[in-house]
Amino acid sequence: MIRDEIFEKIREVLVDALAVDDDEVTPDATLTGTLGAESIDFLDIVFKLEQTFNIKIEQGELFPDNVMQDPEFVQDGKVTSRGIDELRQRLPHLDFSKIESDPSVTNVGEMFTVDAVVSFVERKLAAS
Repeated sequence: MIRDEIFEKIREVLVDALAVDDDEVTPDATLTGTLGAESIDFLDIVFKLEQTFNIKIEQGELFPDNVMQDPEFVQDGKVTSRGIDELRQRLPHLDFSKIESDPSVTNVGEMFTVDAVVSFVERKLAAS
């Protein structure tokens, strides 16, 4: 499956899960900012991705698990260098350029773009 096909299927998943218009689902759209996803939506998105692509997504594999609540990784509203390293290890499908230049916790959500989800699924499919 080529990247464009993966993107189109992910677009369908996000339109269904988030009740957004398909023209809103662009590669640069952020799940929480642009598309309005909330924490409960991430469970639905993971479920729908598993169904659509016939893959298994472990808890914390696509979206971080408890990293933002760990004082070793976040201090004073900023992701520490150790936190960035932990996120990079757990979530290699994300673009870390923005958080490296400004480690504000608010920027973490900006890393979860539609393109990042496409990269994640692309890696999962290549590994299977």
